[in-house]
Order: sequence, then C-alpha cells, then structure tokens
Amino acid sequence: MFNKILIANRGEIACRVAATCKRLGIASVAVYSDADADAKHVAACDEAVHIGGSTAAQSYLRVERIIEAARATGAQAVHPGYGFLSENEAFAHACEAAGIVFIGPPVAAIAAMGSKAAAKALMHAAAVPLVPGYHGDDQDPQLLQREADAMGYPVLLKASAGGGGKGMRVVERSEDFAAALVSCKREAASSFGNDRVLIEKYLTRPRHVEVQVFADRHGGAVYLFDRDCSVQRRHQKVLEEAPAPGLSAEIKREMGEAAVAAARAVNYVGAGTVEFIMTGSGDFYFMEMNTRLQVEHPVTEMVTGQDLVEWQLRVAADEPLPLTQQQLKLDGHAIEARIYAEHPARGFLPSTGTLKHLRMPEGVEFAIDAAGSGATSSGESNRKAPVRIDSGVREGDTITPFYDPMIAKLIVHGATREEALARLSRALHACEVVGPHTNVEFLQRIVASEPFATGDLDTGLIERHHDALFAPRTKPFKEALALACAALLTREGGTAHGASPWDALSHWRLNSGYAQTLGWREIDNGENEHAFTVSFARDGNTQTFEHDGVREPFSWSSGAGEHEFRATLGDARITGRVFVDGDTFHVFCLGEALAFEWQNLLAHAADAEGGEGRLTAPMPGKVIAVLVEPGAVVEKGAPLIVMEAMKMEHTIGAPAAGTVSEVLYAVGDQVADGAQLLVLDVQQ
Repeated sequence: MFNKILIANRGEIACRVAATCKRLGIASVAVYSDADADAKHVAACDEAVHIGGSTAAQSYLRVERIIEAARATGAQAVHPGYGFLSENEAFAHACEAAGIVFIGPPVAAIAAMGSKAAAKALMHAAAVPLVPGYHGDDQDPQLLQREADAMGYPVLLKASAGGGGKGMRVVERSEDFAAALVSCKREAASSFGNDRVLIEKYLTRPRHVEVQVFADRHGGAVYLFDRDCSVQRRHQKVLEEAPAPGLSAEIKREMGEAAVAAARAVNYVGAGTVEFIMTGSGDFYFMEMNTRLQVEHPVTEMVTGQDLVEWQLRVAADEPLPLTQQQLKLDGHAIEARIYAEHPARGFLPSTGTLKHLRMPEGVEFAIDAAGSGATSSGESNRKAPVRIDSGVREGDTITPFYDPMIAKLIVHGATREEALARLSRALHACEVVGPHTNVEFLQRIVASEPFATGDLDTGLIERHHDALFAPRTKPFKEALALACAALLTREGGTAHGASPWDALSHWRLNSGYAQTLGWREIDNGENEHAFTVSFARDGNTQTFEHDGVREPFSWSSGAGEHEFRATLGDARITGRVFVDGDTFHVFCLGEALAFEWQNLLAHAADAEGGEGRLTAPMPGKVIAVLVEPGAVVEKGAPLIVMEAMKMEHTIGAPAAGTVSEVLYAVGDQVADGAQLLVLDVQQ
C-alpha cells in the first residue's frame, strides 16, 4: 500500500478521498488554486501545494503543475477524483512517465472509452446493446444533418469526448438542428478541447440506469450492482439511488454481466461506471463508460458496506479485488440528493455568494471505522449511519463562479426504499442554508412527488411535472413571522415572557401599555408585505399579537440552541431557528425555510432592479457570443447573448419584441450578476 498520495481535485471528492487515506494511515497531499487557498479540502489533507490561478485552466487542469507537486512532496500515487483530469489520457500518461501511480484505469482504457464514438464501436464488437445512432469520424455539418433527418426526430447531440451533460442538446425538429449543432460543438470545445459530436436516436421517457464495476490486474472483475440516476435537470443528475427500483433480478443480472463484459473488452482496471439507457419495456442500451469514480458512488457504498476509494487504492497498489461477485451482498436502499447553489425557478441557473449560515441534518461526514458507518476492508459490515453528508464547503466559505456549485451530497440509508424516502424527506427539511440560492426546497418537492415516491422514474420527470413541482404552496407565514418578530424584539431589547421590565425600558410605560408595529416584506415575493402589531401591557410582559385584525396572546423565549426561538401564538406553540443577517431574518420552522426583510423606516429603500428594455446577467460569468448588433430588430424570445458560467452555457433571450439600441459587452468580457448586458427599445 502507498505511504502518501496526492489528490488532484478539490471540493467534496478531495475531502472524501482524504478521509479514507486518514483511516488507512496514508498521508495525503492537497492541491489548490487561488480561489481555494482556505478551502475545506486543503485543511483535510496533511500537506497542500498551490498550483495556480482561480480558474480550472489556470490550476486543476495544469498537468505539469500537478506532476511537479507530486514529485516535490514525494507522493507515490495520484488520485484524480472525478471531473477535471480524471478521464484525461494525457494526464494518466504523464503520471506513468513520471513514475507516479495513476489511481485509475490504464491509459489505453481511458483512450478507448474517452471517445464515445470509439467506445460504441468496441461495445458493438463485445455484443453490448447500443442505441441506434451515428458515431462516425466525418463531422461535416451537412452529413450530420442528413444522418439526423434519416434517423428521425427527436435526436440527441452529444459531445464525443464529453460527460456531465455538457455539450449535449436534444433536437426536436430538422430546422433546429444546425443551430443546436453549433452550440453543442462550441460547448464541447470549451469544456473538453474537442468539438466532435455523435448523434443518437432520442428515446422518449427513458430511464438512466448505471452499473458500478471494478477490475484488478489479476483477472478479477465484478459489478457492485446498479443505481438509478434518472432524475436530472440540464442533463445533470439531481437524485440517485441504489439499487434501481422496479427492475427484475434477471434484468439486473443481465446489465451487471454486460457491464463487466464492457470492462473486460478494454482490459479495464480500477473503478468504472457503465451507463445504460433503459426503455419502459426493460430493454437497455449502452450509453458510455465513465473511467473513474462517480459523484453518486456513496449510494453504492451504503448498500454494499464497501469503501470504494479503498478498493481503488488497493487495486492501484496491485492487490486483488477485496471481494468476489459471490461475496458481494445488497443491504437495504440508499438515496443521494445533490444540494446545489442554484435558482431552480430561473432555469437552475448557478448562484454564487458566501455561505453565511450552513447547517446540515444530524449525520456523519464520511468516515469508516470500527464504531461508525460502512465496512472494514474485509467486507464485514458495521452499523450503517442512516444519514451521511459529503461536502467540500463550510459555513463562511464562498461559492464562486469558477467551479461546480455543489454545496453537499445528502445520502440516506433505509431497510426499504420507503424508509429511505421518509428519512431523506426529514433530512432535507432539516437543511439550513443562507447565502446563495439553493435547490433544497425543489428537492423536497421532488421527493414528495407521486412519480418519485412510486418509482415512476425517467429522465424527463422534472420537465413533465414542471407545473406541479414549481406550483406555489402554502407556507406557515404567520408562524414564521411570529418567530421573526421574536428574534427582532430580542435584538432590539424586547423582553421575553417572564423577564423583568427593567431589562427593556423601551417597552415599560408608567400609565399605559405600548404598541409597536413591525413591517415585513417577503424576500422571495417582494409584493407581499405584512404588518404585525405587538402590544405590551404596563408591566412590559403581557403581549398580544395582531395581524389582519386578529389579536392573539403572544409570548416568546430564546431556545436552548444557537439561533433558536420559541413562540406561543394563541394556543399554538412554535419552535424554530432564526438566522439574522442585517435586516433580513431567515426563519426555519415546521420544515420550511422563509426569509423576511424588516421594513426599517430609517433605512433607505433599495432601488428596484431592472426596467423595461433592460436585460441583465442572470449570474456572474463570461460573454461567449453576441448574436445581435445595435439596430437589430428582434422578436420576443430571440437569442441575444450567450454567457458561460460554471462550465455551462446560458442564452439570454429578448423579453419582448423591439430594437437593440446598444450592446454593452463584447465576447470574452466577464460580467457580474445583474449587470446590464444591452439596451432594448421595446416595441409599443
């Protein structure tokens, strides 16, 4: 086994690998960019080496700097994590040339599976089922158009060297193909340095099911069962679970054996994931093989009791696989929810900012030991923790535009899928994040939705149930505002029930009571404003709470925990947590998160954002295409500017018909969130 390894990645996967190294007594080396100087993964490792600027191209994608860091620290091996250089053939070759073990498959296997087109040819030879499509070398746009037309729409354009949903477009009509091809190639070139694409018949209502495989250099190869990753937005996974629900034992076995055959076809070594697309009738087709550990590997660890990073390390150290196929057993059900900093209601645009408050549900951060979750290297299962948190950030850290906006992975385990679902719902309702927008509430809605709860899964679930998933829902506004008032009154020197009036002279009156009206504005709905009147008797203790003409007895107290408050409103007792950020009160109660701004009359009102004809950047990023010039007459919805943020493209469309009078940014310019991009004279 190795004495020291370098982790060529960042965020939660770097922390995850470091945890296994620590348990096994292996020293770990972190690498970091300017933006990550104080990152969690740097603190998690024994050593750290600075490798460059904030962007990935300036740091985590610099092969020579990572090799230099490994040599300088005496690391015997490099773990690439996932993303960045994890499936980079040149990087694996550079490690080999430097005498450093690459904790991953052989260079030839990466090369074979790195090209989706070449991989499909290999799978065809290995008798692995394939989706009908075009995977040829000829990339002439007219040829590609003809192939798509002959195949019949809808079709799926995919970056041949891609992954993670980048460089992927669904094309519904022939007349939309040319524009989609240009966009797909541009994003593919930006993300992978290769604009080659392939075309596949787009299957309606397919499931995305994948199989975890492992192979060693001694002829051993196994599959660690299956996962369902069908719930996706923007072609990226949101919820993953193991095992895949609703599949027969026969189909599961056939997929597992096909996955192992795919691995053997390229003489695979290490951890890999073979991804299949599945129809409602149970037919499955090879999509691609990811030659690395997957983001969703924790659900497999939870149901098998195995530490997959330890397996990677042992295989890379030329040891045989820890278990045979017959020794591997499934135990229960696990589900993973990816918590992102993003705006679900705004097309899942990434959100940036400082994590001013971050509180995850009670659980374990990944660690496997004699008293904790997971299993020993021999495969002997220990008690599994019902909730696990994998995260690469801490409270006070900043979600920047440079990297993927993941905050944490929330993984739960149960004896059955129903038990795991109930546990996940409770855990999501216990998440508290203040700073960037998050998808926590959206995840709650998906988990509670009928299709997900019943296992009616496919990759179009979110789009098909969009209206229900984004529908307004009743929230405990009065209860939350009672807690906000309690927090405000406490901050302003008010007295809780039973306290001495001398502790709060502002409320004590000699001959009469005192009433104070508190104005609040909902943060997520600026049109909704609320006024609450809190009345205090002469003694300053007895209070009433009046809203919409209804007056009720009111009292409050601080709770035992930080930010905790208790309020009694009439006959109802409410307990919750209130995080105060200036005049904004973030309330977490009854499983809901609400935010209110105190309408302090002494403060200046904020300027209203936007205006007719004013288009602004929906997130910080870079302008990569300007599609109009001043004087252009455009229709509503016409694409005007294309921005790139966090490795994804976002097209800014015209909100109304009109004439472009001024373009304020050029290709290559960096823009801030909310920056005005151009001026549109709206047609009256």
